[in-house]
Amino acid sequence: MGFLWAIVELFVVFVSIAILVLGSAIVFEAYRRRHNHTHVEAPAIFEDPTSLKEVPCPYIFDPAEKYISLIIPAFNEEHRLPGALDETMNYLQQRAAKDKSFSYEVVIIDDGSADGTKRVAFDFVRKYTVDNVRVILLGRNHGKGEAIRKGMLHSRGELLLMLDADGATKVDDLEKLEKQIHAVARKELHFGHAAASDSSLRISDVPVAAFGSRAHMEEKALATRKWYRNFLMKGFHVVVLLAAGPGIRDTQCGFKMFTRAAARKLFTNIRLKRWCFDVEVVYLCKLFGIPIFEISVNWSEIPGSKVNPLSIPNMLWELALMSVGYRTGMWQICT
Repeated sequence: MGFLWAIVELFVVFVSIAILVLGSAIVFEAYRRRHNHTHVEAPAIFEDPTSLKEVPCPYIFDPAEKYISLIIPAFNEEHRLPGALDETMNYLQQRAAKDKSFSYEVVIIDDGSADGTKRVAFDFVRKYTVDNVRVILLGRNHGKGEAIRKGMLHSRGELLLMLDADGATKVDDLEKLEKQIHAVARKELHFGHAAASDSSLRISDVPVAAFGSRAHMEEKALATRKWYRNFLMKGFHVVVLLAAGPGIRDTQCGFKMFTRAAARKLFTNIRLKRWCFDVEVVYLCKLFGIPIFEISVNWSEIPGSKVNPLSIPNMLWELALMSVGYRTGMWQICT
């Protein structure tokens, strides 16, 4: 069975690449006509489950009200979300106790879950108050990319961190990304074109992105994975290289931090709704000249992953949409 499954996976990859190369432009136009990728924003509403009152919803163009926002997309995460949130809230509370200037929020985006994810999320809102933990309900499943986009657009932080609901990356690793962003932003504010004497300028005003990376674990992963899974991984990396260009070794790690200025540019333009939105983020960073720093983080495999080999055709399809959409000018950039 293992050998037959390997053959099926390889067949899926080859067929998908053939579709990508031969038919993407034609199919894209039909897709564009049927599914307009212009975002129609429905008002996001935060509800306080204690008072049952609606809480005013911020937008990415509003001034920052918190130091950091943690954006967590969740789809059917009833069982994995509590452990990850407990670890996250413990870290944030301990840091806030040590540093009175440290303010935070956690934004959970329930991406149309059919299990108890909504209940779990609102339990944390009740425990930590709606000022520190907020929930966005998307109603139906849109995809991880759309969930993160929505969370980014309605967060209050100077820094915005996306992280997965499974807790695969240790939350305190955010300090590695934070340190890099601070170093770059301070240098830019001091030596850049902006007047250093302008006290109104903040780190959040400098577009910078820092990506958590598992590339340092690649050698070990290659040794433990089956040969055909390594083949699939390498094949996907080649397609990503063709679509977004070189420079980032691990585009898919779900641990990425952005300054508010960077998030404003990126997430008002993101169109891919599912797995390959990470690649689109890389593409847009390069397009806008936003510096990206890839930083090694601690990562562990958590049971229950929603990515499987049968997702590959959809991922390749999204990369085809992105490549054709931007290169033909069908996807307009908002600056």
